[in-house]
Amino acid sequence: MTDNLTTIIAAKTTSVEICRDKPTVIIGERINPTGRKKVLAALEAGDFDIVRSDAISQVQSGATILDVNAGVPGADEPVLLQQVMRTVMEVTDVPLCIDTANPLALEAALSIYAGKALVNSVNGEEKSLNAVLPLVKEYGAAVIGLCMDDDGIPTTPEARLQAAAKIIERAAKLGIPPEDVVIDPLAMTMGADHTAGRDTLRTIELVVREFGVNITMGASNISFGLPDRKFVNATFMAMAIHAGLTCPITNPLVPEIAIAVLGADLSMARDEYSMNWIKKFRQRKKDAEHNST
Repeated sequence: MTDNLTTIIAAKTTSVEICRDKPTVIIGERINPTGRKKVLAALEAGDFDIVRSDAISQVQSGATILDVNAGVPGADEPVLLQQVMRTVMEVTDVPLCIDTANPLALEAALSIYAGKALVNSVNGEEKSLNAVLPLVKEYGAAVIGLCMDDDGIPTTPEARLQAAAKIIERAAKLGIPPEDVVIDPLAMTMGADHTAGRDTLRTIELVVREFGVNITMGASNISFGLPDRKFVNATFMAMAIHAGLTCPITNPLVPEIAIAVLGADLSMARDEYSMNWIKKFRQRKKDAEHNST
């Protein structure tokens, strides 16, 4: 089995180590107008108060990296993404994950970032590889690689492994080391395909065994269209951590998710003397007492 690699993501004064030997790193997903009408309306109006609030609340709830997306239809995304990033950096110094499919917006964001960003994302399509990887190399960033290519999303874990291999190989040719490529196995909804969860878990296992790289994913995708999504998400999260997931993109404000991550880390011997579990339990108890008064 390949050694577990360590990915370092950094802000101006802080850094985060992502590795299977350490507790799971939560990448907060909430600074994103997709599917969030309040965020979309606020950004369209040039109001960044909700961005500030989301940044602070996610960090307080355990996110150590924040995903930042400014995909507002019709907006000047390079300008807007810079504004959103500056707003986040005013209120917190956790590292950022720059989330855009627009190469111009990506370069604009990287140009103002003081640190080592995580880029979300590149995939195995030639157009994506040629547009994104040179920017990742130029700005010394790390990058999320989606397990898809010019033929779309592969239907088998083995084919997704090959897509991951292509991204890692092309990154290496530009001098981007494998530890700076974080693979996303692509969690598809089990509501449409009951084998989707199993295939994602198997993809994680194959990629980790072959390359030892870190693994991320949009964890809530797995339950789209199903009832009681938070319970499905929490269960799948714990199983994915066991398979090799190290830095899920998720909502840390959902208690079931946060507790599942803590429990998985404890079960995987990544919480010495159960200190994180106990600390968070005490905090939840304190918050509950405060809210009841």
